[in-house]
Amino acid sequence: MFRTLGGGKLGTSSTEAAHPHAMTELCGEGTRLYASALRAGRIARTDVETAPCLMEFALLHPDPDDSNWLRPVPPSVALAQRLHPIEREITERRRLSVQLADLFEPFMAASAQAPASTHAISVLEGRDRINAALNIATSECHTEVLTVQPGGRRLESNLMKGLERDRPLIERGVRLRTLYQHTARYSPQTLAYVEQIADGKVEVRTIDELVERLIICDETVAFIPTREDRQVALELRHPGLVRYLIKVFEFMWARAVPLKFGTPYETAPDGITDIQHSIAKLLVEGHVDEAIARRLGMNVRTCRAHIAKLAQALGSGSRAQLGFLIAQSGLLETEKSSWGEAKRP
Repeated sequence: MFRTLGGGKLGTSSTEAAHPHAMTELCGEGTRLYASALRAGRIARTDVETAPCLMEFALLHPDPDDSNWLRPVPPSVALAQRLHPIEREITERRRLSVQLADLFEPFMAASAQAPASTHAISVLEGRDRINAALNIATSECHTEVLTVQPGGRRLESNLMKGLERDRPLIERGVRLRTLYQHTARYSPQTLAYVEQIADGKVEVRTIDELVERLIICDETVAFIPTREDRQVALELRHPGLVRYLIKVFEFMWARAVPLKFGTPYETAPDGITDIQHSIAKLLVEGHVDEAIARRLGMNVRTCRAHIAKLAQALGSGSRAQLGFLIAQSGLLETEKSSWGEAKRP
C-alpha cells in the first residue's frame, strides 16, 4: 500500500525523486490534474510532469491515438484495482482464522473438562516471546510499572525499545518507578533515555547493588529472568508471588538515591566514597574483583581502580592487609551517612 515513488530508477528526474507519498495521501497537484483529466477526457503528458504519482498509481495511461497525451482511468476502475489485493488478503486471513479455530476446537473442549488452572507461572523462551509478553502486559497496565535494571551501560537500541514501550504508558498517566545501579549515572545513553521520559509520574533512583532484572505491572504480573543470558524468563501472575516481589522492590527503593541527587562517587569526609564503601563490604565477604564488578554493575578495570583508591585511603600496602584494615577501621559497622537524607523516600 505504501510505496516510495521514483527511488532507485535510472533516468528518474529530481521532481520524481522528491515526490514520494502513499496512494491514500494523493498530493494536491495530483488531485487537481486527475480531476482535470477526468473532465476533459485526456491531458497532455507534459502537464503531469509535476505529478509523476498519477502514472505510478495507474490513474493515467497513454492515449493509444497520440503518445503525447494521457487518458484518465475511471475512478471506479482505479478503486477496484486498489481494493482487489486488500479484499483478497482479508479473505485469506478469514480462511486462516477458520482453520485455526477448527484446529484448536478439540483442545478447547478438553480444556473445559480439565481442572481449572490459574496459569500462575508461565515460562517464556526466547527474546521475541519475552518482549511480546511484556508488550501485552504494559499495554494493559493502567496504574504503575516497577522496574529493576541492574548493570551499568546499556545498548542504545535496547533503550530505544524501552522508550517506545514507556511513552504510551506515560501518556496514559501510568506511574513509572525504575531502579538502576549507581554506575548508570555515568552512562550517557541511560541519562539521555531518562531525560526523554522525564515526567511527574516517572521516578528514577540508583543503588549500589541490585537483584536480577524485575518488571511488575499493576500489582498483577511480574517478569523475572531465569538465565544469565536472559533468553528465558518467568511470567508470574500468582498474587502472593507478585506481592512478595513488590515488597522486595520497595525495600530496595527506600534505600536508593533519586537520580537528581549527587553522585555516589563524591568523597566523604573520611576520604572514602559511597561506592568504595560498598566495595569494602564485598571485599571483606571474600568476593573476587570480577564478582564485585558484576554485583555493582561496573567493569573490572573500574572496580580495581576503586579498590586501589580504597587501599590508598586506608594506607594499605597489600590485598591481605586491606581486608584487615577495613575490618579494623570500623568502616562496615555503620551505614555511610553522607547520603542519609537522600536515601529516605
